[in-house]
Amino acid sequence: MKNFISKSTLVSAFLHVVVFIFSAKTITSQEVEDQREFDYMRGSGRGPDKWGVLREEWGICSNGTLQSPIDLLHERVEVVHNLGKIKKRYKPANATLKNRGHDITLHWGIGTAGSIRINGTEYALDQCHWHSPSEHTINGKRLALELHMVHRNLEQDKTAVIGVLYKIGGPDSFLTELEKDIQNISDTGIETHKEIKIGMVDPKHIKTAGGKYYRYLGSLTTPPCTEGVIWTINRRVSKVKLHFCGTLSQYMQIN
Repeated sequence: MKNFISKSTLVSAFLHVVVFIFSAKTITSQEVEDQREFDYMRGSGRGPDKWGVLREEWGICSNGTLQSPIDLLHERVEVVHNLGKIKKRYKPANATLKNRGHDITLHWGIGTAGSIRINGTEYALDQCHWHSPSEHTINGKRLALELHMVHRNLEQDKTAVIGVLYKIGGPDSFLTELEKDIQNISDTGIETHKEIKIGMVDPKHIKTAGGKYYRYLGSLTTPPCTEGVIWTINRRVSKVKLHFCGTLSQYMQIN
């Protein structure tokens, strides 16, 4: 009788092996906060095709083997049920909205808004931010918006991101909750890199529930493009109002 190993088993084993390798060495998993040194405009000399040569420590942006974003039908991606072995422990915390020059970020501060546990490793929620259009694609197509919830384990210098994709449709309750504040910081009259404190925000209000999820091992999507990031993206596509994407796009340099 021949032994049979499913694709799911092979992908899962691959993830565990690579995660072990990355946890055995120190990596710089922090995104660059001052993002005036690069942009998303191809041909600008500072776009994605040039990130790897702008700084020596960003070289992996050009020569990495596990870079993100990717198409979610790629062979590196596994479809998992019920977030695999993820346990969420989110809680309300004071938050700050930041205009980082190419996106709007909602920042809680590591550990103040709770955490998730993936396969026994704790990752503290740090911030979430949006990309419009989406960075990841499905069968080559971008969606209207993509949300990234960035979690970090500082002791092991590891990062895990929960992603939500959106298409144009009805309002999203979490985005509606933040809409006025985002409009204020996105106002063209406000200087880039402005930040405002908005009080208590509960990350549990972000709709991440779904029956199936895309899971793969990738990288940060901005310099330094650090690899070893665990990506978990909701397969269920949420909805967002068209005007909200327009508001966010004022300070997003579309890639």
